Amino acid sequence: MKDKALKIAKIAALVFSFIMFAGFSAYITLTLIIKSEDTVIVPELSGKEIVYVLEILTDLGLNIKVKGSEYSADIPKNYVIFQQPESGTEIKKGRDVKIIISKGAKTILMPNLNGLSVQQAHIIIEENGLCQGKHSSTYSRHNIEKDNIIAQVPSPGSLITRGDCVNVLVSLGPRPRAYKMPDLSGLSLDNAIEMIEKSNLLLGGVKSIFYKDKPYNAIADQDPLPGYRVFERSLVNLVMNKKTDRHTPGYLTGGKRGRFFRYRIENGFFKRHIRVCLTGLEFSNDLLDEFVKPGEEIWLLIPGDNNAIIEVFEDDELVESRVID
Repeated sequence: MKDKALKIAKIAALVFSFIMFAGFSAYITLTLIIKSEDTVIVPELSGKEIVYVLEILTDLGLNIKVKGSEYSADIPKNYVIFQQPESGTEIKKGRDVKIIISKGAKTILMPNLNGLSVQQAHIIIEENGLCQGKHSSTYSRHNIEKDNIIAQVPSPGSLITRGDCVNVLVSLGPRPRAYKMPDLSGLSLDNAIEMIEKSNLLLGGVKSIFYKDKPYNAIADQDPLPGYRVFERSLVNLVMNKKTDRHTPGYLTGGKRGRFFRYRIENGFFKRHIRVCLTGLEFSNDLLDEFVKPGEEIWLLIPGDNNAIIEVFEDDELVESRVID
């Protein structure tokens, strides 16, 4: 029995010795493998610009992880305030380096936006961490171009806090000249158009309605009315006293001031949405886009461009197409 017990003890000792040797060998091997991995020294990142930090960490085989951003009176915007691990720390490649980025000073001097375009002003407002405030428009007395800034609140150079809103007053351009609307009643269409052009106004739409008690084939009504205050290049709509034709709705007719396209809206009970479009090789313009009463006839002055097509849409459906040659 003693021999048997001694034999078992020897076997157990051998097994234990083997396990210890295997464990020690594995430890040594793992240690050598770990030590064989590349390690790098974390550089000093505080006070460095974010693009530079990204480049240097990428070159070292490290990852950048932005933990957040904070205001700083000492560190400029988009520069690193804090890093982890600290500079000088030895870490393995592929590890993360955490940073906090500066949002710049909490208070700044308000930039001068006066005279800039709206687009330029919006870029500067966003770059300085400010909020887009109210946007008002008015005509300029100082010939400031349209869509440029006339005034701003807060004023340029004032001390403001990031996140504050900036209100701007935008120019509509120089104020247009005002005129007294002439009386066109009783004039022929050509003479009425001539007077409209001499008054620096623009011809809008022309319709025809028959009145028994007014001069035939002459202007019977107008919008704006005579004597009203109008601005240069305002549209003037005319109504001619003329019987509407009952044949094919759309056709071209000549005149001293150019060619007119006449189109009669069929009789009915409800207004119809009429859109007349003039399309050429390199342009497409709506000559008319409004609701018209049944039975009315519209007259549209056609520009002298050749190779164009007039299309008439009633309630968004194409009902007439004519080539101008």
